[in-house]
Amino acid sequence: MGSLQIIADGKLPNYKDEVLALQTGCSIKVTGLLAASPGKGQRVELQADEVTVVGWADPAVYPLQKKRHSFEFLRTIAHLRPRTNTFGAVARVRSAMSYAIHTFFQERGFIYIHTPIITGSDCEGAGEMFRVTKFNLDQIPQKDGHADFTQDFFGGPASLTVSGQLEAEIYAHAMGDVYTFGPTFRAEDSNTSRHLAEFWMVEPEMAFCDLQCNAELAVQLLKYVFAHVLENCEEDMKFFNRFIDSTVVDTLEKLVSQDFEYLTYTEGIEILLKAKEKFEFPVNWGCDLQSEHERYLCEKVFHKPLILVDYPKEIKAFYMKLNEDGKTVRAMDVLVPKIGEIIGGSQREDDHDTLVERITEMNLNPEDYWWYLELRKFGSTPHSGFGLGFERLIQFVTGLANIRDVIPFPRTPGNVSF
Repeated sequence: MGSLQIIADGKLPNYKDEVLALQTGCSIKVTGLLAASPGKGQRVELQADEVTVVGWADPAVYPLQKKRHSFEFLRTIAHLRPRTNTFGAVARVRSAMSYAIHTFFQERGFIYIHTPIITGSDCEGAGEMFRVTKFNLDQIPQKDGHADFTQDFFGGPASLTVSGQLEAEIYAHAMGDVYTFGPTFRAEDSNTSRHLAEFWMVEPEMAFCDLQCNAELAVQLLKYVFAHVLENCEEDMKFFNRFIDSTVVDTLEKLVSQDFEYLTYTEGIEILLKAKEKFEFPVNWGCDLQSEHERYLCEKVFHKPLILVDYPKEIKAFYMKLNEDGKTVRAMDVLVPKIGEIIGGSQREDDHDTLVERITEMNLNPEDYWWYLELRKFGSTPHSGFGLGFERLIQFVTGLANIRDVIPFPRTPGNVSF
C-alpha cells in the first residue's frame, strides 16, 4: 500500500489553525477530489476540500520523526513501530504469506488442524520448554524432594508446545493429509538474531507419504509462497529491495524457477571436508551442520537451494524413520542461500518396536508417549511431515537480518514488554 500526497491550500477554513500545525503522528480525515498528479513518483493525489484533525501528536515527545530510526530503537517501541514504512511493509507481506500458505494446503485438500498449545509431550526431547502451572511459586507442593504435579491443575507436568507435529500425526492417520499453522514456544536462552521464544510454525503431516514425497511438497510450498509474494506484494518487495537488501527480488525469482539440488548428508560432509574455506565450526561426519556449512553448499558449491537427506540418527529426533544401515534416519533439511536451513522434516518411524528403541536411546520414557506408540499398533502407515519456521521464511523474503523484526511482538530472553 503506497503513500498518498494530499494537497491542501490556504482557502481551507482551518488552514492556519490546524493544517499548518500538523506534525508527524497526527491522525486526520480528508475529503476531496482524487486527481492525476503532475508530480513524479505518483499517479494520483488528493486535492483536499476538508481536513479534520482526529488525533494530535505532540512532536516534542512523539518518538517517531522524519528520520531513519535504527531497528534496535524501534524494538523498544513495538507499539509504534508498525507506523514506519519498514514495519508496515513487513506486516503486509506477513499477511500475504499467511494467506498463501493456507491457500496452498487448502487447494490440495489438506485439513487444517488446531493442535494444543498446552501439552504434556516434549516433541523434540530437548527439554527446552516453558512450564505451565497454577502452583503458587512460593509454595510448590513437594513429593520425594520434587514438585508434586499430581496436585497441579492438569494432574501432571504441562508445558507450552514446541511443535504440533505429534498431535498432527494423530489426524494424519485418520484424515490423510493435514497441516497445522500456529504459535510454538522454546525456552532456549539464546539471545541471537535467529532465535525467538515464541514463533509460528507451519507443519504438514501426510499419511502414505515417504521422504521423497515429503521433499517434493516442501519445494512446491516454497515456490508457491514466493510466487504469491512477487505477484501480490510488488510495491513492498520493491521497498525491501531498495532499502533492506538489493537482491531479495532476484533471489525469489530464481528460486521460483530453479530446481532444488538433492544430496545426502554424507555427500555434503565429503564436499565440506574437501573445501578450502575456513569454517568457524569444524566439520566431521556426525556433526550437526551450522549455518555457515549450509550456506557454503548452497552459495559456493551448487549455487541453488538444496535438500540434504539421511542424517546421523544421533543428531536427529527420536521419531524419524531409521534407515536400513542403522546409522542414519530419513530426515531432510531444505537449505536456501543467505539463511541455510529453512525447512526441517522427515519420514516418521512407523514401526512400533523400533520407535520404542529410539525413544529409549534418547533417554526418554516410552510411557510418556504411550498414545504416540499406539498409532504404530493400530493401522500404522508410512507417513512424513516437516516444519517450516514462519519468521525465518519472512526473513528470507524481506532480507531483514534480525528475526525480531519480522514478528509483531518479539519474545526473547529478558523481553516481554508488549
